[in-house]
Amino acid sequence: MSSTHSVTAREFNLTSSNSDHPNTTQLSYRDAGVDIDAGDRLVENIKPFAKRTLRPEVLTGIGGFGALFEISKKYQNPVLVSGTDGVGTKLKLAFQLNQHDSIGIDLVAMSVNDILVQGAEPLFFLDYFACGKLNVETATAVISGIAKGCELAGCALIGGETAEMPGMYPHDEYDLAGFAVGIVEKDRIISGTTIQAGDIVLGLASSGAHSNGYSLIRKIIENNRVDLSTDFHGKTLADTIMAPTRIYVKPVLELIKQLPVKGLAHITGGGLVENVPRILPDQLMAVLQKDAWEMPPLFHWLQQHGNVADHEMARVFNCGIGMVIVVAPEHAKNALRSLHASRETVWKIGEIKPRTNNQAATVLV
Repeated sequence: MSSTHSVTAREFNLTSSNSDHPNTTQLSYRDAGVDIDAGDRLVENIKPFAKRTLRPEVLTGIGGFGALFEISKKYQNPVLVSGTDGVGTKLKLAFQLNQHDSIGIDLVAMSVNDILVQGAEPLFFLDYFACGKLNVETATAVISGIAKGCELAGCALIGGETAEMPGMYPHDEYDLAGFAVGIVEKDRIISGTTIQAGDIVLGLASSGAHSNGYSLIRKIIENNRVDLSTDFHGKTLADTIMAPTRIYVKPVLELIKQLPVKGLAHITGGGLVENVPRILPDQLMAVLQKDAWEMPPLFHWLQQHGNVADHEMARVFNCGIGMVIVVAPEHAKNALRSLHASRETVWKIGEIKPRTNNQAATVLV
């Protein structure tokens, strides 16, 4: 984790011999609102977390101006796949609830799940943490979560940036962005082009709302003056709403090793309605059975308390399905078996069918 705070500090003497400028106050970077020592403490705090994520290909990591990563010789014709994302206004709830230890998992998940859909194995991850005044304890909690997400995804946390910018952010708030790079053999790229009518659509369970739709979630909470400490199916409502995004990398990569996968869709903003069509050829549609899986209680609660229409639910939230997998019908049974063996909750949720020009690309029936 490189840091804007790890560079050599210079103090600027603003004295002047000109009588028109009598100010002889000596200022430091800390006087301007930037604490270099706090930045250095953060770097030292997060080094053990990052070390746990290292892969053999990492040549240099935390502390340098750039990180070096060697491409493994096991790849014959490698293609790099990159992705970047944030966690949206879920951060606002993290500030409100003072829950910072899992938001980093969300950050990693949003990028690694995105590059996974092309069959890519995530290799390394970098983060950007920006704040007005650095709170070392909060930043350490956030970045420890990022490291945990990298462990779940099997990728290395090899660098990042911590930016302390006085006046840019409200007190005790910060912003996050993440960047993932993965790799896939060129002839193993999953593009969706081989999907055809009769193929089976599988759905992997989400862990909750993941990191999408939180502006609407916050509006529902505000309008109903909800007490987030309320018990909700054995957990607090706060913990249910803040559950980190599920990372699907390891079970899906294991599945890809075992049998051909024709298409993968990460169900993020836009829900099932808008994400599944992104992998479908123009002449096809996905017909999904709404009763094939049980929508988790959180989404029922959101729909009821927000008076949200069915169609709006399906295009804002994942509604319990975080990743969609398309396989040939002859491979569906083995795909279900593999995913169950990886301890994933998975359902057969639909089928690919021919589509005419006036039909939607995803239909829930």
